[in-house]
Amino acid sequence: MNSLQTRIAALLIAAIVSVVVLASFAATWVMQPPAPQATMEPVARQIRMTIALMGHGPAQDRPGRLQAVPAGGTADPHMTRFLQGALRRTGAPLQALVTREGPRQPLTASVRVGAQWLILQIPDLSPPPGRWNVLALWLSLIVAGSAAISIHAARRLTRPLQLIEDAVDRVGPDGTLETIPETGSGEVQAAAKALNRLSRQLRGAMESRMRLVAAAGHDLRTPMTRMRLRAEFIEDEAERTKWLSDLEELDMIADSAIRLVREEVGVDGVQVLRLDRLLLDTAAELRAQGHAVETAALPPLQVSAGPIALKRALRNLIVNAATHGGGARVALVRDGRNAVIRIEDDGPGVPPDLIEQIFEPFFRVDQARRKSFPGAGLGMAISREIIERHQGSIAVRNRQPHGLEQVCTLPCA
Repeated sequence: MNSLQTRIAALLIAAIVSVVVLASFAATWVMQPPAPQATMEPVARQIRMTIALMGHGPAQDRPGRLQAVPAGGTADPHMTRFLQGALRRTGAPLQALVTREGPRQPLTASVRVGAQWLILQIPDLSPPPGRWNVLALWLSLIVAGSAAISIHAARRLTRPLQLIEDAVDRVGPDGTLETIPETGSGEVQAAAKALNRLSRQLRGAMESRMRLVAAAGHDLRTPMTRMRLRAEFIEDEAERTKWLSDLEELDMIADSAIRLVREEVGVDGVQVLRLDRLLLDTAAELRAQGHAVETAALPPLQVSAGPIALKRALRNLIVNAATHGGGARVALVRDGRNAVIRIEDDGPGVPPDLIEQIFEPFFRVDQARRKSFPGAGLGMAISREIIERHQGSIAVRNRQPHGLEQVCTLPCA
């Protein structure tokens, strides 16, 4: 969003500055005074007329004065060259000198007349000194003003988009949006109303989905109980065992689905707990059940979480590594403000094209091996739901040359 605001502001600034600069140069070009060489011929004719009238009339009425030396001051070679050229074009060549007594003083022409010099002032039509500094200041003010206006306009134009981006950043783990105040300009109010309407629809859809899954899980219990009772009366022991195994798997799937819905409802009973102790207790419990679980040196770290839910999440991850990877190795380190749990195994890993699906419900790498390992395929989905609800994250990647690494990150308390 900041990039979009910057591009819009830069475009507006470039447009304003370009228009003003072009208009300024066009106005300067149209209203600029004539070049000095173009105005020197009238001055030369006036000088010749003054020389021709010398000796006629009182001295105080003459436009210039006579003296033995040229006028003082600093010589202006450019204006001198222009005046001498104009004198040549208007008659016999005359010796002339143009001087200036100061930076802002008028120009004085000294024209040799016999043994004396005729001194008179001539118009100075050259550009004023410091014009480039004035132009630079003028352009700087234009850029500063156009930048302020453009940034304000860009912010107003992108305000609805910024509102959407902020709302997306505040999306909860359950996929719903927070309520946005419907205030501000018309565009902002319209965007806020649309987002709030979307939030209500999402919340309704999520609640409907949770109710549907929970109801289906509960409703499956009754027919499965009846089927289990009927299976007990099957005389063929092998057939009866198959029926009971399938029913047990169905019961496990229903129970996992209900548990997943419960985890999506919210985090209850959050408290500060020792993550290292929780990992040690979980590993000891799984070893007692026959799983190969090793723990490295675990530093004492605290996190804010529901102990039952977090233990379930970590247990699912460790069981996944121990079951599918031939054993699990658990390590805990601190990375800045986060506690990082690493669970490694030496199993076959997951194909790279399927690793993004590992957290999907009922996902299995090899459907043909479904019967080889117990479980409903919801353990990883439940673990991610719990971890994300505790403001954490979880990632899975293959190890080299083989094996899987599960990395779980939780903010320290």
